[in-house]
Amino acid sequence: MRYCARCLYPENARPTIIFDDECICSGCRYHESRSKQLDINWEEREEMFRQILEEAKRMAKERGNSHDCIVPVSGGKDSHYQVWLLKEKYGMNPLLVTFNHAYNTPAGNRNLYNLVEKSGCDFVRYTAGLDSVRRISRYMLETVGDLTWHYHAGIRTYPFQVAVERNIPLIVWGEHGFAELTGIVSLEDFVEFTRWTRKEHDMRGYEPHDLIGKGGITEHDIAPYIYPSDEDIARVEVRGIYLSNFLYWNAKTQAEIMMREWDFSPIAYERERTFSLHSKIEDHANDVHDFLKYLKFGYGRATDDASMEIRHGRMTREEGIAMVKRYDSREPSTLQTYCDFLGITKQQFYDWVEPMRDERLWKKNAAGVWEPQDAVFLHEIGELEERARVAPSKERTLSEENRRMYYNPANPPLKTGEAALDQPSLTFRVI
Repeated sequence: MRYCARCLYPENARPTIIFDDECICSGCRYHESRSKQLDINWEEREEMFRQILEEAKRMAKERGNSHDCIVPVSGGKDSHYQVWLLKEKYGMNPLLVTFNHAYNTPAGNRNLYNLVEKSGCDFVRYTAGLDSVRRISRYMLETVGDLTWHYHAGIRTYPFQVAVERNIPLIVWGEHGFAELTGIVSLEDFVEFTRWTRKEHDMRGYEPHDLIGKGGITEHDIAPYIYPSDEDIARVEVRGIYLSNFLYWNAKTQAEIMMREWDFSPIAYERERTFSLHSKIEDHANDVHDFLKYLKFGYGRATDDASMEIRHGRMTREEGIAMVKRYDSREPSTLQTYCDFLGITKQQFYDWVEPMRDERLWKKNAAGVWEPQDAVFLHEIGELEERARVAPSKERTLSEENRRMYYNPANPPLKTGEAALDQPSLTFRVI
């Protein structure tokens, strides 16, 4: 297996990754393309963004609508920043829309309530019923190895249902996640949300109606995931744009701004699957979702987070590899929680995943136990990797100034006094 000479991604990284002649991945090249030192006119891009917002305000006024746009929110760092920026800098009046997938952490609920309170914006939240969630999670886990399929389907569908229902044409997302991780698109593409990417990337090639009759799933169960018709989208003139196409995007800096301005709060305990204390902390099932990625493709969330830190120059390759060793292969404690919720055993969970393992990485030993055959830490750091290093930043990931942002066992974060932030929970919170 080849690994990027700069970050830690393997060549089987999802959804798509490409290595160039220098063995540097498309995600690293995309990150380079966003550098302020390269020829990108961010002022011009921001002016394009302002024009889109002015057009949205004009359309809202013509339609007698009090909301200028929709912002899909989870309560995480990015949705805090999106709402803050649109309201405080650009004078927009967004409608906040949440698809509640039911698998929430206490910290996630705390931060979502905080966002609604601090923003003062109108807020719409759809909560999926637990019986439906259980049926869909179980079927999609067995079928494609994803117990959070309903997350992605709901998050990428419900805001469009609300947009059509309320005649709001503009939906504003934060970053284009696949671009930031593996460079699936170019910054020059000005990618917007499409029905095709929703199905092929977010929903793993399935439409909701494909699930009816499978695993007891009914038409009622799939209602939140049915995308509006092309005719309705065209009538309302709905479009979904990404802030990161128009504004220089730095997720860590933005999280720190939200900590100061709107009291967004990281967690203050070590997670089982990564060292980040501020990213994806609202998603209780993320540990299991990420463990599934490791079981299938041989890498996990620590690889994602360490690769991003390496690209920013805040972490060396050696430090990133140490994080991968510490976290990527850990079985999360919450695995039993979700097996119990879905009515399956751990052995059944592993049996379902077995045919999905990448055979380039996984082999059974003589005892019939799956063992990884490769990992980034089994490769020596050679001339190729040395040439690919980025210039180190003065800021270091595990420094004192980042004590609240990243877990350092030698200098753990101070407790906040809030149980939701200070203690991990084995159980999820529906609301």
